[in-house]
Amino acid sequence: MPRRTATMLASTLILIALLCAGMLINVPYAEMSPGPTVNTLGEHDGEPVLNIKDRKTYEASGHLNMTTVRVTGADYRMTLVEAVAGWLQHDSAVVPHSTLYPEDKSAKEVDEENAEEFSASQESAKVSALRELGISVPSRIIVGSVVKGGPSQGKLHAGDVIRAVDGKAVKEPKDVAVQVTKHKPGQQVRFTVIPVAKADAAEKARRKPSARDEKQITVRTKKAGDDGRAIVGIQPGTGHTFPFDIDIKLADVGGPSAGLMFALGIVDKLTPEDLTGGSFVAGTGTIDDKGKVGAIGGIEMKTVAARAKGATYFLTPADNCAAAAKDRPAGLTLVKTRTMDDATDALRKIRDDDTAALPRCGAS
Repeated sequence: MPRRTATMLASTLILIALLCAGMLINVPYAEMSPGPTVNTLGEHDGEPVLNIKDRKTYEASGHLNMTTVRVTGADYRMTLVEAVAGWLQHDSAVVPHSTLYPEDKSAKEVDEENAEEFSASQESAKVSALRELGISVPSRIIVGSVVKGGPSQGKLHAGDVIRAVDGKAVKEPKDVAVQVTKHKPGQQVRFTVIPVAKADAAEKARRKPSARDEKQITVRTKKAGDDGRAIVGIQPGTGHTFPFDIDIKLADVGGPSAGLMFALGIVDKLTPEDLTGGSFVAGTGTIDDKGKVGAIGGIEMKTVAARAKGATYFLTPADNCAAAAKDRPAGLTLVKTRTMDDATDALRKIRDDDTAALPRCGAS
């Protein structure tokens, strides 16, 4: 066999062997890619994304699309070949598996956290939207969660309204911890609460809970494992009483990043003016009760998904602007957004064709 032919054959066999090895060798990475994008003003799987009851709503044209990122599953094991292919694609990202699925948490725990964040983002979206419209949204301090096996298990429940601790009224979640830590481990703390069932019943009846709904609960503290302070094993939070029902329906989505777009969709449906004027606007960003927009992950995949769907404007959290501008899809204007006020002002500029005045990310 000629030397040249032998060399080519040997090289081909080595290449095949490397490819086979690459297809068999698993690497500790996961892939993020553009996910579905849904118009918050429209329907998804045959149902309105936003369903508002007992309040006049208005037809809204255009799009206010929330965006998502598709990720490989917790149990998926990426091969070396797949990782290299992912690194070479501009519209996907290969990241360490532990970035998406921390080693100290099970896949179920990660899914539960994402679901909780999604639920919390819906709550904040409703609050920020109504407050943007000048509609009062009373708040209350609640038991956000109860630690399994902790002193409060079976005594306090998630959703219980905390009126006072040791007879002292609480106005913020931190007030609960302040009162509890005044005790020594082993001492008892007295909670004045409205059980979640009675609180829900009062809200449905559109009435304020009264002293008759209150219940006194005594919990014995225990020592915290980190610094020895007294704890009762709950996470206080903030709940809200809405003046009418706002139901957000969107299955198979987790995390907090759709908050801004949900809030804008609610504002648009409750406002006589058409915020978008028929334009296709997409975006992302967390939202808090005060309307502050926060950064999210996977911004590059979200802009790709939005542009592929037809968006021409993308509301971008200010802290994500630099990353988004590095690989901006052609034809997509990135609008820098810090607050709900920024977002609604930008939508009006887009509607009125005053786009030269839009705050942009980079040179988009």
